[in-house]
Amino acid sequence: MTPDGARFEQVAPVRLYQRIVEQIEQAIARGDLKPGQRLPSERELVSQFGASRPTVREALRVLESSGLIRSRPGDPRGPEILPFSTAGLAKEMTRLARFDTVSMAELISFRMILDGSASQLAARLRTSDELSAMERTVTDMSAAITSGYEDFSKADVAFHEVVARASRNALIEVSNQVVRGAVRTLIADKVAHADNREALMRTSLRHHEEVLAAIRAGDGLAAARISRRTLYDYYAGYVTEGEREPLLALVDAEGGRVGHD
Repeated sequence: MTPDGARFEQVAPVRLYQRIVEQIEQAIARGDLKPGQRLPSERELVSQFGASRPTVREALRVLESSGLIRSRPGDPRGPEILPFSTAGLAKEMTRLARFDTVSMAELISFRMILDGSASQLAARLRTSDELSAMERTVTDMSAAITSGYEDFSKADVAFHEVVARASRNALIEVSNQVVRGAVRTLIADKVAHADNREALMRTSLRHHEEVLAAIRAGDGLAAARISRRTLYDYYAGYVTEGEREPLLALVDAEGGRVGHD
């Protein structure tokens, strides 16, 4: 049976499976359908929606691929509503980050917000093990300067992953991972083949050391300020001057020099 408050309406004969998906998504968003509850059986859904069995099956396939439900063949109880999944969020955010309507400047500014917040929280919430892990990644970054950009990049990513994890916020952790990956994908080749890549790596290492020192000292405001400034200095050269204003708005000028590439 359908849980109270989750009755579905018949759909118009235009992209029927999408209309079904929308109704079920809305019921989950409203809380009418909760994790662990079951949708009606396939036969009941066909009746409620006034749609064909193939249309209902396509809708359920889409919902399952999105991580919202789990359907077992032959299970008479109907598909199960799944709890929130960070993997599902990452998938949707990755799609958004790849849209042409999201500019490089928007990705960078969002990353500045995320990194700053993660660093501020990590300064207060990090454990001794997480601090040790951050220190190891910075040591790895230093050693990788001579071995090449690929190793340096891996250590850099590891540092930010530990900081995001130490924020104790799954949304920051997932969002940061997606946005960081999108930005790095767009510029990785430019950095890897830049004539001054060793100088860039040394500058980046110094900035990471500054963030680490602020986190170690428990100074969240300084950690956030340094993180935002660092990202601005590193990425401002990849956007036009006209696109830098939102990035500058996130930089605290009293926290240090603002780079103008």
